[in-house]
Parts: sequence; structure tokens; C-alpha cells
Amino acid sequence: MSAPTATTAVQTAPAKRPLRERLPVVKQFRQSVGLQRAMLVIGLVVTGVFVLIAILAPLVAPYRFNQLRGDDGSFGTQQAPNATNLLGTTVGGYDVLSRVLWGAQTALFVIVSAIILSIFIGVLLGLVAGYFGGWLDRVLVVVCDAVYAFPSLLLAIVMSIVISRGQSSLWGGILAAAISITVVFIPQYFRVIRSEVVRIKSEAFVESAKVIGASSSRIMFRHVLRNATRTLPLIITLNASEAILTLAGLGFLGFGIEPTAAAEWGYDLNRSVSDVTSGIWWTALFPGLAIVLVVLGITLVGESLNDLSDPRLRSRRRVGASSGSVAATSSITTTGGTPDSPGGAGMMDAESLGAVSDAAADSDLENRREDERS
Repeated sequence: MSAPTATTAVQTAPAKRPLRERLPVVKQFRQSVGLQRAMLVIGLVVTGVFVLIAILAPLVAPYRFNQLRGDDGSFGTQQAPNATNLLGTTVGGYDVLSRVLWGAQTALFVIVSAIILSIFIGVLLGLVAGYFGGWLDRVLVVVCDAVYAFPSLLLAIVMSIVISRGQSSLWGGILAAAISITVVFIPQYFRVIRSEVVRIKSEAFVESAKVIGASSSRIMFRHVLRNATRTLPLIITLNASEAILTLAGLGFLGFGIEPTAAAEWGYDLNRSVSDVTSGIWWTALFPGLAIVLVVLGITLVGESLNDLSDPRLRSRRRVGASSGSVAATSSITTTGGTPDSPGGAGMMDAESLGAVSDAAADSDLENRREDERS
């Protein structure tokens, strides 16, 4: 009599996805369908063109942003579009096309500086306040709520006056505008991170880390922070468009960067207000169009990410896909007999039922794995 053989079920862990599929925008792009994907693609294309123009402005711009003369002499003021100046000239005699292209570079510098400063300060304050709580948490919440209650543009104007003190050099003006916008954005990052940390610090893995003797700094930065920053890409995209509008508002009101220091779309709009009533449309049209297109592109990306971050929308799409796969699997042949016979069309064999059940189980397992990865 032979000895019974024991079989061991080996459960293999799911393969780890490549890094390119785990990047924030790539992951959402793979999840998107229909109108959501169209919005995301259009936003990414417009934003990508803006970033490329900002980086390559010294190469693609025909002139410097403060250049008044070409090879054939002075440009002249308020000249209509021509062969020398494709989009015309401003009231100050600058080439409109060059200032629009160089203005993209200024906007990108301000956006990157403002968002980096806002993330560093806002995330740090939200992490500390949410984890430790107590009087520090209450003080920071009150201060951030007070700052958040002010109109953002008014607060940016006040901070710009305090920081710049009338100086409008290139980096001084960019830094002043970035810090002014940072003060407006810090409460947003603080509130989001703090609420996430308050929720996460009561999880079982945080309690386990405390039990084994992990320090507070290790728990905060190693375990809590990495789970509290999942919504940052969405906030960054929404704040980037708001930063452009705030920068343009500062320049339009005369608190931006002087034209001899850098090109800035809001300042060019301010100088072209009187031109519109005189029929000189090109000095205001192209800077305004640049602001609208860039804000629209970044907003489309942000709104698409916002829709895709809603688990209800993802669950609807997955349920539809799962229903389709199960329905396709349900189209099976019957075993023997006529429709009126016991083994006819009214009966499905055990193998067919097993196939449908396995397909539904596989689909449900895949949905759960996707939720865990998200």
C-alpha cells in the first residue's frame, strides 16, 4: 500500500508593475476612458507644449524679451504684425511674440518655486500638527484658517510689497512672486496633509511600529508621510493654474516684474489696456491667449485626475468591464439534446457554470488588487 502524497498549495505574490506604470499621471491615464481620457490627453499636450516653450525660449524666441532693435533698426511702437515682428510690437516697442515666449519661462519659474516652497512648508507643518496634536495643532489650525480666510490676491499683493520693496530684478521678482503665492498655498497643503495624518496615525501598522520601539520621526517620515501624500499630484495641478492667475494678477496691478528684468504676461496686459480702445488688438490678444491656454491645459489635467481619484467612478467602470467579460463567457454551447429535452438549452453543464464562476472570481480579484495598489 503506497503512502499518501501530500500536496502543498503555493500562493504566488502578484508581479510588481513596472515603474512607468506606477507613475501618477501614467497610472491615471491607463484608468481613464472616453471623455476623461480626452480631457487628460488635451491637458497633457497643452501643458507639455507650455513646458517645452518655457525651457526652449532662448532658442525659439526671435529676440530677447527686452530687445528694442533688430538688424533693420528700431522695431517701433504699436506696429501691426509684419515680417520682422510676426505678432506686432507693444506700446514700449518690444516684440510681442518674443515676450509671450519668454513669459512662459517666467511663469514656469514662479510655478515651480511656489509649489516647491508650499509643499515643503505645508506638508511639514501638517505632518507635525496631525501626528502630535495638542496645543501646537490648535495654534497651527487657527493660523492657517485665518490666512485661508483672506482673499488670495490681496494677500499676495501685501506679501509682494513687503518682500520686493520696489525691487524688480529677474530673480528678486520671481522669488517675491513665488513667496507671495506660497503664503496663499501653504494652508491648503497643511489642511490636506493634517487630515490624512490624523486618520493614518490610528492605523494598525502605526501602532505596531510604536510597539516595536520605532522613534516618532521614523514613524512620521517612513510610515505616515508616504501614505498621506497620495492626493498631492492632484493639488499640485490645481495650484499650478491658480499660481499663473495670481502671477498675472500681480503683474496686471503693477506689482509684478518690470519689462526690462523679465517678460511677464500680466504686465503686458496692463500696458495694453489703452491699446484695445484704439483698435490695437495684438498687444492684448496674445498674452491673454497664452494665460487662458496654459490655465486651461493645467486645469484639464487637474480635473481629470480629480475624477479618476474618485473610487465610485472607478468602480462603475470596473463593474461594466466585469459584466462584459462575464456575459461573453456566458455564451456557451449546451450539452446534448433538444431545447425540450432535460439536457437541452435550458440546462448548463457543470463545466460551463465553473467557467462563468471563475471569470467572475478573477474579475473581482483583479478589482481588489487594483484598489490595493491605488
